[in-house]
Amino acid sequence: MRSLSFLLSRRWILFFLVVIALAWLAWRLGEWQFHRLEDRKASNAIVERNTAGDPVPLDEVMAPGRAVDTEHEWRLVTATGEYDVDDTVVVRYRTRDGQSGVDIVVPLVTTSGTSLLVDRGWMSTGNSGARPDDIPDPPSGEVTVTGWVRKDATGDSTDVSDHSTRAISSSRLAEELGITTYGGFIDLESEDPEAAEPLEQAETPDLSNGPHFFYGLQWWFFGLLAIVGFFWMAYDEWSGKGAKRARQSQGARHPAVDRKKNATQKTRRG
Repeated sequence: MRSLSFLLSRRWILFFLVVIALAWLAWRLGEWQFHRLEDRKASNAIVERNTAGDPVPLDEVMAPGRAVDTEHEWRLVTATGEYDVDDTVVVRYRTRDGQSGVDIVVPLVTTSGTSLLVDRGWMSTGNSGARPDDIPDPPSGEVTVTGWVRKDATGDSTDVSDHSTRAISSSRLAEELGITTYGGFIDLESEDPEAAEPLEQAETPDLSNGPHFFYGLQWWFFGLLAIVGFFWMAYDEWSGKGAKRARQSQGARHPAVDRKKNATQKTRRG
């Protein structure tokens, strides 16, 4: 049985530092997952509160050129105006249940003259990246819409080309279409009067807490496993069991050498 002085060797010190780094990283990743869980719960609480409320006038929640407040997302609002069909925008790459499709966004020119971007819903297409030729018309004349308030998307996906995009940004669309818009947009819930050929309504958000709790536990388990593994290997080294297994393994790999060695020893004794 050896002393614990082997722990002061260069190899074991480096091993110890690696284990500490891995355990710290696993701990931080676990904390990150639990923070994401708390953020998800807070976001779900906002959505649940807003979706349960009664519709409110558009101007109480949204304003021209102003970003939608997180506290107001998924609030139900109403607005009145006329659809500007000529500025219809297709949002590409929107699949549902594995089926290709697009969302159809039409500006609603409100009574104040400012346009509200209305995502009227989803329609199936043969290719989710193509613009369909048979987009159903919205109701003509004055229309009252009710819809869920949504925040603008960001990043390169909001680039607009030929009245199509991959994600909705009111500022990018306003610039492309040459109009003044409210900040954000709405997912249509209902129209009055109704369209002759309605689109499929927007999907409601997933209010589950996601896998963050189990991911957090998983990372912490990995960190604990690294620490336990270090102490187990240190005990194995200290007890000499590791060296004994190594000798047995080496003997099993070279039986002919061991037999020759034993024969030589017997000759010498004879």
